[in-house]
Amino acid sequence: MDLGLKGLKALVTGGTKGIGLKIAETLAKEGADVAICSRNASEAESVAKTLSAFGVTSIGSGVDVSDGEALKGWTESVGKQFGGIDIVVANVSALAIGADEESWKKGFETDLMGTVRLVDAAMPYLLESKAASIVTISSVSGREIDFAAGPYGAFKAALVHYTQGLAFQLAGKNIRANSVSPGNTYFAGGVWEQIEHGNPTLFKEALALNPTGRMATPQEIANAAVFIASPAASFVTGTNLVVDGALTRGVQL
Repeated sequence: MDLGLKGLKALVTGGTKGIGLKIAETLAKEGADVAICSRNASEAESVAKTLSAFGVTSIGSGVDVSDGEALKGWTESVGKQFGGIDIVVANVSALAIGADEESWKKGFETDLMGTVRLVDAAMPYLLESKAASIVTISSVSGREIDFAAGPYGAFKAALVHYTQGLAFQLAGKNIRANSVSPGNTYFAGGVWEQIEHGNPTLFKEALALNPTGRMATPQEIANAAVFIASPAASFVTGTNLVVDGALTRGVQL
């Protein structure tokens, strides 16, 4: 299937590792120009060079998405360099699971406001696009009470509500908005590898909850995110796409 991504311009926050990296790679393989950001500028620049090998234009920058002005400046800069923005993927999370006030602040500024500010900054370009799409990366922790209940789960749930609100508000302007809620996703250097070695009991319990007997790969999540971002999903908007291997048991009605 041709996803219709060739020549489109995409932004992916947190595009140097895990799910964000695979989303950026998949977009580039499909022919989209891709701009990524990370708090580590050298990593972002290195990944961008790798993405350019797919024959697309790629930009890598050091940006902390919790810094509103920096995020806005980066988005506007990319929009000017690319001559437009068609796809926005808000992927960054503070991974704040503590019960302290600082964790709530980090989750709010990074997960929620980092997404809101990104969308707001990209909106003038999205309004001019013929294939405008917003994808927010939520989590199954936003649907169910699990060990990440607290700031992480609360803000992931808020992202789904925010995104579905965008879908309704922007439908008449031909801008789609969807969220993707991954289940537990394992990759080298990721949180689940850290838990595997630091808290093997929790890792074993989490693994046992999934009837597939395994966790997702970042590529499996990226495949879903890139499809829902693409023109091939042109009538899909306001959806929370759960990609969890039947981990969660709640029914979406």
